[in-house]
Amino acid sequence: MSNHTREEAEVVKHAEGLSPKLIFEVIRRDGVEELERPKLSLMWSGVAAGIMISLSVLGEAIFRTYLPDAQWSYLVENLGYSFGFLVVILGRMQLFTENTITTVLPLMQEPTPSMLGRVATLWGIVLLANVVGAFAAAYGFAHTSAIPTELLPAIEELSRHATGFAPMEAFQRAIPAGILVAAIVWMLPESDGFGFFVILVFTWMIAAGDFTHIVAGSVEMAFLMVQGLLPLNEALFSFFLPVLAGNILGGTLIFALLAFGQVRHELK
Repeated sequence: MSNHTREEAEVVKHAEGLSPKLIFEVIRRDGVEELERPKLSLMWSGVAAGIMISLSVLGEAIFRTYLPDAQWSYLVENLGYSFGFLVVILGRMQLFTENTITTVLPLMQEPTPSMLGRVATLWGIVLLANVVGAFAAAYGFAHTSAIPTELLPAIEELSRHATGFAPMEAFQRAIPAGILVAAIVWMLPESDGFGFFVILVFTWMIAAGDFTHIVAGSVEMAFLMVQGLLPLNEALFSFFLPVLAGNILGGTLIFALLAFGQVRHELK
């Protein structure tokens, strides 16, 4: 084959992009790498993610406080929701809803009790760490001078709205959020330098669609709880557990299974 022909073949190959099987393999290897990380590293990364995801609540509150009262303000305000996700995902911190697809793909290819145990352990560590980080950030919002006082009414308003759904509605609204976060994970290997915009647009959709997310929502839940404005049983059974179940259903049982279904017959 001539050099010219080889160059043409490389151009065509690059233009075609990654096949679904290769995207699956990229994410699966990421999942294997996460499963092999030390538990202490997972924990601290998860705490960092829980703290930094609070930027989503803060970003929305800033826009809500200072934007004029207009019909278009809602759409702009929800761009603030993307701030925390951009930091966490681009910073490769441990976010629970990312792991509902990333670490599940290795389990789907190797469905053994040992692998199931490893995935469950990682999920437990990351979820607990995310919640600890969320409470730390919420305490800083509510009980320190780190946040300007003029932003606090907007944070409380956002928090009451996020935690105010009936349990079944919170569960159902969490399903699209789980799918959208899993879609981000699936698209990033093929984003080719546009990952920032993929994360920005799809997390904006979570906020604009008024869907519920377990980690960002935990900051709002914690903000009310640390001030005695939300009882533990209401936080747990009306918000946390329904949203957790919905995010898992959307990210794992729907998106990950669909992603696996389209490549399972091509895998070795």
